[in-house]
Amino acid sequence: MTDTEIKLNNIKPSGNLPGNDNEEMQLDDARRVKVLSPGMLVFRRFIRNRLAVIGFAILLGMFLFAFVGPLFSPYGQIQVFFKMDSITKDFAGAIRNQELRYTVAEGEVFGGAEQAKFLLALGKGDESFNIEDRAYRYIEEGEGIYRIIGLDLVAKEFLGDLILVNRDEASEEFRSAYQSAVDAGSKNFEVDGNTFAIINAKKEVLIYSERDVALGLINIYDTYDQAEQGRVQDFDFKLASSLAIAQNESDFTVGDQNYSVRYDEGVATILDSSGADFADVSGIIVNPVDQSIFLSADFKSAARRAILARETNFIYTHDDGETIDYSIYLINANYYIRKLTSTQMINMFEDPSEIHLLGTDNNGMDVITRLMYGGRVSLLVGFVVIFIEVFIGIILGGISGFFGGAVDTALMRFVDLFNSIPFWPIVLIFGSVMDTLEVEPLARIFLLMLILGLLGWTGVARVVRGQILSLREQDFMVATEATGIRTSRRIFRHLIPNVMPLLIVNATAGLGGIIITEATLGFLGLGVKYPLASWGSIINVASDAFVMTNYWYMWIPAGSLILLTVLGFNFVGDGLRDAYDPKMQR
Repeated sequence: MTDTEIKLNNIKPSGNLPGNDNEEMQLDDARRVKVLSPGMLVFRRFIRNRLAVIGFAILLGMFLFAFVGPLFSPYGQIQVFFKMDSITKDFAGAIRNQELRYTVAEGEVFGGAEQAKFLLALGKGDESFNIEDRAYRYIEEGEGIYRIIGLDLVAKEFLGDLILVNRDEASEEFRSAYQSAVDAGSKNFEVDGNTFAIINAKKEVLIYSERDVALGLINIYDTYDQAEQGRVQDFDFKLASSLAIAQNESDFTVGDQNYSVRYDEGVATILDSSGADFADVSGIIVNPVDQSIFLSADFKSAARRAILARETNFIYTHDDGETIDYSIYLINANYYIRKLTSTQMINMFEDPSEIHLLGTDNNGMDVITRLMYGGRVSLLVGFVVIFIEVFIGIILGGISGFFGGAVDTALMRFVDLFNSIPFWPIVLIFGSVMDTLEVEPLARIFLLMLILGLLGWTGVARVVRGQILSLREQDFMVATEATGIRTSRRIFRHLIPNVMPLLIVNATAGLGGIIITEATLGFLGLGVKYPLASWGSIINVASDAFVMTNYWYMWIPAGSLILLTVLGFNFVGDGLRDAYDPKMQR
């Protein structure tokens, strides 16, 4: 045996030799690295980073929550929930009447022009007034009771001579009655049951026959029987009853019907011949809030008595036997009569429960369901915007870095131009324009993504340009040029793939920023609009200090989801950066 053979026999197998069954290899063993693909190598490095794994788990949970969660939710994104509740609701209103209301005699006309002339004469203290060729005078029969009388010229006295206008010859009875009235200083006289008025003009005395035209009243008439409304609103009835009330009389007669009057504080009740309540007369108007509801005179009377007695509530039993406690509120000069009403209401700001795990929002929608659908929008906006930025950045950055020279200079100046555009003012302007144009919520999402993408691609373009400038001089690019590969293939098949790891890292890190931007726009009311939701628009409710301090479930869950998602993207971005770094410490 030779010396060489002896030496070979004495060599013991090492644990690191391929034929040794007991060998142990580490993850970073050179021989193991040789059999791993680049993608697997990056994956191995990535999963060794605990924060990166935690970030990936967070993002996986967010995606499941946003895209799978709604499939199991029993509610819809825009489903509104209602509840039955008792609230104090306006039932009727009352006010002290300050305006005259007119009742016109049958066959007469007393419209807006005549009413305006009457009020002007009343304000000046004139006893008569004219409109066109018609003359009127009024008599104040009592407080708030004005009797308007139409005047027809009959005769005139000029220099002691009585000249007839509408009569062929003045009877001795007419002349005697006129002279007696003049001697007594009276303003009117009667002849054969007809009343005549004496009005002194500048140079003559005018004599008019009188007829009732209208009645101006402050008091309001309310009938107990709606079928008798016509009789109560009749001119003769109102004239007789108002004169009786003005003189505090206990009864009056209209035609062949006798009526009596019962007086209470501020209210006069007219009773028919059988002694039953017929109508109420008062200066307080009581009307229902809902005009389809008929308020009986008895209810109005009870309300008036409570108001006149300065009571804050009264109890009234309706015809159907229901007894209701009404409350009275005085606001300015108006009285509001309210009652507890069972009504269907939007179930807003309900506390978390078994039915709604995170309660309901200010629109009566389930908060956790809105968070799920809002997550879809926020994540979708982030990914689409990043895709637009990377797409534009790769094209312009790749062309600029590969060709260099004048092309590079021109494209970089174009990038500088975009960088000089103030981001937030432009976004706010676009948001206001979409508000003005009332863009549909769904279309608004796509426009928002497009605007954010077009304003954010410049950073990607600069990164791609810088990387390609350093890669285009390397040997493999010289080889592609020598083999005659066309320019577009050299850029997008050989240069861009070598830049993609860095772009993936930047894009992952930028996703968090896009989500925060979208949330900020939603908080400012310029992002996604109702009824669609995003995490930013959901958290917008925190702009109300009362909601923020009393309804934590309205904004803390949405804020927490934004926080976790951004942290997840940042952790994953850091992990990918370390995994793609060939110089990382292992």
